[in-house]
Amino acid sequence: ENNQSYIEPPSYADVIFRPFDETNPAVNEINGVESPNQFVDSPHSSASPVSSTSSDYIKITVSNPQKEQEMSNSLVPGGNTYVTYLITTRTNIPEFNGSEFSVRRRFRDVVTLADRLAESYRGFFIPPRPDKNVVESQVMQKQEFVEQRRVALEKYLRRLAAHLVIRKSDEFKLFLQVQGKLPLPTSTDMASRMLDGAVKLPKQLFGESTALVAPQEVGQPAKGGRDLLRLFKELKQSVSNDWGGSKPPVIEEDKEFLENKERMSDLELQLSNASQQAEALVKAQQDMGETMGELGLAFIKLTKFENEEALYNSQRARAADMKNVATAAVKASRFYRELNAQTVKHLDTLHEYLGLMLAVRSAFTDRSSALLTVQTLLSELSSLQMRAEKLEAASSKIFGGDKSRIRKIEELKETIRVTEDAKSVAINEYERIKENNRTELERLDKERRADFLNMLKGFVVNQVGYAEKIANVWAKVAEETSGYANENS
Repeated sequence: ENNQSYIEPPSYADVIFRPFDETNPAVNEINGVESPNQFVDSPHSSASPVSSTSSDYIKITVSNPQKEQEMSNSLVPGGNTYVTYLITTRTNIPEFNGSEFSVRRRFRDVVTLADRLAESYRGFFIPPRPDKNVVESQVMQKQEFVEQRRVALEKYLRRLAAHLVIRKSDEFKLFLQVQGKLPLPTSTDMASRMLDGAVKLPKQLFGESTALVAPQEVGQPAKGGRDLLRLFKELKQSVSNDWGGSKPPVIEEDKEFLENKERMSDLELQLSNASQQAEALVKAQQDMGETMGELGLAFIKLTKFENEEALYNSQRARAADMKNVATAAVKASRFYRELNAQTVKHLDTLHEYLGLMLAVRSAFTDRSSALLTVQTLLSELSSLQMRAEKLEAASSKIFGGDKSRIRKIEELKETIRVTEDAKSVAINEYERIKENNRTELERLDKERRADFLNMLKGFVVNQVGYAEKIANVWAKVAEETSGYANENS
């Protein structure tokens, strides 16, 4: 039977490395598909699918870093310069009221955005922003540092865009769309907040200023330093919870949440271990590629020597075979490098999720902080009510009442009323954060399954594909040098 009439089936590598959507490159470009090896868009990829329909998209790019001059005077030459980045967004999400827009932002604006999101969306797993890296900015070359920061900012903004709630937030839309100065209240530095709190504290202690927690303030944690008295009260409550003999007025009783919290802690540990092993694999593949390349170069030099010193045709034949081995080694080295680049891309999912664990911990801290505020206000209410009862009992024993005590009772009742309002707000905030935690845990589990499946598929496919490519290189050399085996047999 003549098998020559049949077409040879394509190799595994040829099939795998062929682009999946060659017919519509525009779709790939819009949705941020950077490689044909991507199976599905990850929530952390450059594209952020808004819903199950592939027609919805949002893509953010950060480019064109530009040095700008601060308007304020500075005694240090060049000390009042900063870098801005061009942030371009392409989307068809209706809430953005536009399909393409660009703004210039500096790193300080990103810090402000992150702070505002942290305040407004407590309990959500908000991706952590890039660090300021003050030391690195001084040690690294300026251009290298700026490029590193550009990449980090782009990743961060794309992660925010991938979050179904955050991407529709007013803060995020303002950041991406409004030209000129960022119209969000800037972050007050910790020193200023602590100074305000220190000025306010003596007045509260001596009754010159209200020591009440305003209902509108309990929606934020006390750690900001604006109200040191509240900070001290919550610290006292925290110590009482840990070391006091009495049970707090309300405790965390959600068993499912406590189990999830422990599960997330275990997940972080496993991610850390897997991330370390991924780094070890990348290093090993890199070493293999470099060593194979050096071997190829060594054989090339040896081939040159053999050719120059050859006296017989058999020596020249061996030199030609040696050249084939050298060429194969260089090719294999290149494939190892390509494989390593793909390995880094796919296993980077582990690093992404390890970084996200910071956001998970922060969201759980929001919950603990909100619960502590509720506990503190309940304890405060109990104390105020006891004081009011004692004053009323003492006042009732005096005929006609004691005017000063009556006035104090009225003041206490007003304090109790305001504290009750604050307690209601605090409980609502606590319940809101609990619900945010619950929905975020569900989202994280769902996305993690999809992302890890995508990671494993991509990793395995590339390992198999490149293994075949490398095997084919050496198979060709084995065929070309098969004569030596026949001579020895």
